[in-house]
Amino acid sequence: MYELDQQYLEDLETIASEIQESDELARYLDSEEEEDFTRLKELYEPRIAHIYEAVAKDNPLQLISFELVLLDPIFEGLFLPKILGYSVLRGEINEQIKYVRPQEHFKDILLAICSSTNFEILKKRIGQTIQIGFALSSDIWITNLINSITNKRIRYYLQGQKLDRYRRDSDRKIGLDRYHNQFRNDHFHTADFPTTAAELPVLFNPLKNFLIHRASVKVNNSSLLEPLDKFVTNEALQGTTEHMQVMAIYAMFYELSDASRKQLSNIFNKVREKTAGFSERFLHFLMELHHHPVLKILPEADKKMSAIVDKTFNDKLSEYYQLLDIVHDKGYINEEAHEAVKVFYNKHEGMSTINECVRQTVFQYFNRFISNLEERHYSDLFDISKQFPIYMRIFVNEQFNQGLKDLSMHFVTRALARFIDKRGKDYQDIKKFVGSAFVDFGFLKEKEVVEMFKTRRKKKAE
Repeated sequence: MYELDQQYLEDLETIASEIQESDELARYLDSEEEEDFTRLKELYEPRIAHIYEAVAKDNPLQLISFELVLLDPIFEGLFLPKILGYSVLRGEINEQIKYVRPQEHFKDILLAICSSTNFEILKKRIGQTIQIGFALSSDIWITNLINSITNKRIRYYLQGQKLDRYRRDSDRKIGLDRYHNQFRNDHFHTADFPTTAAELPVLFNPLKNFLIHRASVKVNNSSLLEPLDKFVTNEALQGTTEHMQVMAIYAMFYELSDASRKQLSNIFNKVREKTAGFSERFLHFLMELHHHPVLKILPEADKKMSAIVDKTFNDKLSEYYQLLDIVHDKGYINEEAHEAVKVFYNKHEGMSTINECVRQTVFQYFNRFISNLEERHYSDLFDISKQFPIYMRIFVNEQFNQGLKDLSMHFVTRALARFIDKRGKDYQDIKKFVGSAFVDFGFLKEKEVVEMFKTRRKKKAE
């Protein structure tokens, strides 16, 4: 946890002073009406949120410090329901959809709300959050939390938030996913960087997810470069799988200075040389990133990683990045790239990790091209599809073929929704292409093509 910058702290102190001196607070304290508290919330929560968003985007490692400041009663509980939700979503979840470790920050915020003089109003905004947080926590942890509260009325309220419907793993998963969806556009992710070997397994997964998240959104990551450099140079962590994965994420998705890039390359290749099985572990992680639901390995990321890898080493990483250099520099539709991929692919087992990474690299080229293609440019699909059989013959992989089919079918569906005149040139061009190429590729059978373009007769009105 990093300390909050003085400017952020001063901004919060200014807001706190204004809250306490405001007519709105005086009116609420006099009336104790929810309507007056709502007015207070409408005036000051957006200002707190504005500062919070600035910290989250530019200095995310300071978020916990920011949230701890808000626990001071001087803020009257404003914005606490929001950060309570953030604390619930930050916890690491296991396969049983339970927290891997108790979420003490969640407890601290919840206890601050429970001790607030404005609890009766605040509780109307936190019910679902507590239900999800309790569903993910252990029974013993929940019991201890509730028993620490002396107010019986609040204890009964919290006990009522422990729902039987979240007893099953599948129901917890559904509930968590629905809850998380409410915050999909919010920036609240943060993490701690481990400094010792003992801390590494405890803090790593949240750190890894945090770094991947930051790499997948458009935010300022300059505040992370110094802690990343310290992590990379920490000899106590070098040689571990966790350290290798952070080096890979840092190299591919963050903007390093020339000095940091040189330092990272030296350490990466030093560890690579000393660590048995390094290449295989790296490729396994690369395959994991290729299958990530959000993060995409673009050619730029491959080029950044290739610049880190010393290709004088006689190992799979040198081979792999020498191939990618050809594919990215020549272009995946270039005949020289075709031949290089074919020779490389045939040297390794078809289902090997390294070949899977090659397939994913090529597939992502098709994916980006077709997914971003406008319907009116459907002829470009005709052209790029000429590359399909070349790579289908090289890879002989059903999953790859299915991926190309799904991409193509999705585009054709979009195009047919636009070009609805079945006698028009656009519709007929697409129909002719699908009827020929999709059958040749094995995407559809002739009967399926006929069914796809069959004109549906409208039922006569009775």
